[in-house]
Amino acid sequence: MTTPAAPSASPLLALDGAVEAEGIDAGVAAHYGSPNAEQRRLLAGTAVVDLSHRGVLSISGPDRLTWLNSMSSQELRGLTPGQSTETLLLDPAGHLEYAIALIDDGVESWLLIEAAELPGLHAWLDRMRFTLRVQVVDHTLAYATIGTMAVDPAGVGLTPSSPNGVPLVWHDPWTTVTPGGWQYAAEASHPAADWRWSEVLIDRSALPALRDSAAAGTVGTAGLLALEALRIAAWRPRGALDADERTIPHELDWLRTAVHLNKGCYRGQETIAKVHNLGHPPRRLVLLHLDGSDSVLPAHGDEVQGDRFVAGGEPERRTVGAITSSAIHYELGPIALAVIKRTVPGTVTLHVLSQGISITASQEVIVPESAGSTADIPRLPRLGVRVPRG
Repeated sequence: MTTPAAPSASPLLALDGAVEAEGIDAGVAAHYGSPNAEQRRLLAGTAVVDLSHRGVLSISGPDRLTWLNSMSSQELRGLTPGQSTETLLLDPAGHLEYAIALIDDGVESWLLIEAAELPGLHAWLDRMRFTLRVQVVDHTLAYATIGTMAVDPAGVGLTPSSPNGVPLVWHDPWTTVTPGGWQYAAEASHPAADWRWSEVLIDRSALPALRDSAAAGTVGTAGLLALEALRIAAWRPRGALDADERTIPHELDWLRTAVHLNKGCYRGQETIAKVHNLGHPPRRLVLLHLDGSDSVLPAHGDEVQGDRFVAGGEPERRTVGAITSSAIHYELGPIALAVIKRTVPGTVTLHVLSQGISITASQEVIVPESAGSTADIPRLPRLGVRVPRG
């Protein structure tokens, strides 16, 4: 398969104050000069986030939903036109390989993914077609993804593409636990209730007009720094940052929206069921509230340490995990998501090593130490030597 050309830098980078993002988000704006104000605009539903660097695949053909259903973690066979969901592709051991936002329009299934993951996913799907009536097409150069929290995309100047008569708007299901899902986080305190995120596919040729509307002040803009801050505060995992080659969905509380626990077989299902019913995930996701007195924001991969207390001795500081995402929130200040060892108590103060500085961090538990082992299976008594009664 020939690797398609990547989209060029977004026209919205020409706006006053635009600063381009780096790394996996290069090609779009990190911010437009005021990240905190951009967070407020985004929350108010008056701004758009340029995600035109993301990848777009479509799968057409009458077997598309049953085919995807057989390979991935979500129940997809009953999707109706316009319905949004998300699904995960796992390896045979249950480790995360691809996280996919998906919307079906009755003719095609549209997959919204990270740009860096598109070539690998496209090639893997092509290999798995066999004799099924499906076709996988890369549409990244034809369609651009724009994010918003607006209730109506038209209110922020967006006209969704509808090649088959159904507007292509993906509504993030993270707001609540989806049918067949399971939440490990404490239900009463989950911040996802305020997460009203949507991603709209527009014709890529419409990006210059969107830029002009933003320049004229009729459309508000927010950069990726604003989006990331709100995402982290909502405990919403992003596979490209918060997962690694060892990640299983339980560790990120991703069973709540991306896994259907009662569907048929798929790759990695044995691990999903075994850990959920009988075991515990080896790691867990936490939100960290960071001490900002040194004005240092940790970066992805920075080491997280915790104190191990030894009787009669000084505490020993040991590595217990790593930072996965970080941001400055307009209300909470410096925050981060981190994946740490499950057995680290939720009451322990943690320390993040970044740029040679130790930053104190308090935990907000997302995935508790008790996650998993939901099956109520009584333990058999131990059998030992029995002495007959005389």
